[in-house]
Amino acid sequence: MSELLDPVHLPWVAALFGLFVGSFLCVVVHRYPIADQTPSSPRRSSCPACGHELAWWENIPVLSWVLLGRRCRACRVVIPMRYPLMELLTGAAWGVTALVTPEGDHLLLAIHLLVVSGLLTATFVDLDCFEIPDSVSIGGMVLAPIAALAAPALHSHTWLAQEVSGGLEVTRTGSLVASLGGMLVGGGVLLLVGRLGARAYGRDAMGLGDVKLLAAGGGFVGPGGVLVALLLASLTASAMGVGNLLRYYCLIRGRDRSRGRERAPGRAWRTARVLSQYLPFGPHLALGVALAMLYWEPHLRAWFLGA
Repeated sequence: MSELLDPVHLPWVAALFGLFVGSFLCVVVHRYPIADQTPSSPRRSSCPACGHELAWWENIPVLSWVLLGRRCRACRVVIPMRYPLMELLTGAAWGVTALVTPEGDHLLLAIHLLVVSGLLTATFVDLDCFEIPDSVSIGGMVLAPIAALAAPALHSHTWLAQEVSGGLEVTRTGSLVASLGGMLVGGGVLLLVGRLGARAYGRDAMGLGDVKLLAAGGGFVGPGGVLVALLLASLTASAMGVGNLLRYYCLIRGRDRSRGRERAPGRAWRTARVLSQYLPFGPHLALGVALAMLYWEPHLRAWFLGA
């Protein structure tokens, strides 16, 4: 066991376990919109097309997908590539998390891994359903203060925790205050943005799921970290939005040319703007929270503050 926890081997061990966690997250995401299914019921995974129950060797992350030739063994329907991709992404995220978490603090590592897994779940459910599970957002808001009390190192770089702790080593009280402050700032700022957007555009500009997710994230990164997370989310969402707008514009113009139909560029641009609006914000918030949690000290702080 000590060899597995060695700093040299730990990221690789974490990445391997992350593959299996990713396989479980695939089940969670797939079953989320199905009314009569939960992550634990039914107990055995099955093919969505024919109902074939998977044997243990058909559930090995990534490897089973390759050995089965990307198809169900029973009905030969194609297994979407999103499943091995999600497993690989979770494995990579676990490996990176283990790599950047301070050596020897296994409790902090466990908290980071749990948060990263929750953020990945929220990301893929939001991409599928345009909804963020309350089990992730509200569950995160419940877990964050508990984690802050159990592992004060979670907020060792949070200015509010340092102020409350008297500038010395962060205490449990300081860590708890920073967690609650981060939740208040994260949820409050995004709620305010949503209200202002609704007044400006005459419609809801921010879902409550996003508000709850950022509030939960704030509990793990503190007030300053959650603002950094929101800024990063806004930057990545803006870049994605511009790319999506250009993609739709090119598709519309290409379709018009193939059909021999003339459409004014301005009209095509307006149509593309409408289509490109429907992008979930949750994945960007999840990325921002993860980066703020794992890289705020020292990388992002030096980038943003020049210190």
